[in-house]
Amino acid sequence: MIDVPVQYFPARDGVRLAFRELGEGRPLVLIHGYFSTATVNWIRYGHAEALADLGYRVIMPDLRGHGDSGKPHDPANYPPDVLADDGFDLLEHLDLTDYVLGGYSLGARTTTRMLARGATPVRAILGGMGLAGITTTEGRGDHFRNVLSNPGTFERGTAEWRAEAFLKTVGGDRTALLRVLDTFVNTPREDLATMTLPTLVVAGADDHDNGSAKDLATALPNGRYAEIPGNHMSAVTRKELAGAIVEFLEG
Repeated sequence: MIDVPVQYFPARDGVRLAFRELGEGRPLVLIHGYFSTATVNWIRYGHAEALADLGYRVIMPDLRGHGDSGKPHDPANYPPDVLADDGFDLLEHLDLTDYVLGGYSLGARTTTRMLARGATPVRAILGGMGLAGITTTEGRGDHFRNVLSNPGTFERGTAEWRAEAFLKTVGGDRTALLRVLDTFVNTPREDLATMTLPTLVVAGADDHDNGSAKDLATALPNGRYAEIPGNHMSAVTRKELAGAIVEFLEG
């Protein structure tokens, strides 16, 4: 795995947030999923390198509460939609105008919230996300809330056990991650109908964690669906993810 140095910028509430960059060219902002980090989602499996080789400046933030970003425990640092706030602060910090915006899982939801609030990328990428995960966020964090609140209690091989094992590998902060679950905001279908930019919806064939990715693509006026192998956890490790993004950006 290539080593990409970390950089920092201040969020509007003063929390120090981290990001990494690879390559030169049109900026491509990619946001990782819940529990994960920029390094795990985008660098470890070669996605960032493949996109940088294509001529993109790949910019990968760590969400607050994750990775090298600040992990405050005060609930005041986790108001609704704060992850979208942080995304706008990154765009302002880097003075980005002509850019592509995307993410995987929670990163895709954050991308959608930024679009709903006026972000103007030339294209968007929503990975590992379905329609229900965008329009109905209530209860979406219950699985993770259980994992975070009951450490060491899960039977080996269960989904909860696997999630806890992943949490340990990334050194996740349980309190901060629980706070992040309180920030989710719904994006109604009528808002999706206003998002006319070309948007790739890409998901694993066995990924049903956030509802139907096909339905999400259909709800977007210029949505394009791509199916890759895997489930929600494994699809992000597949080279086909970068392949689908490359095909979309080059098409």
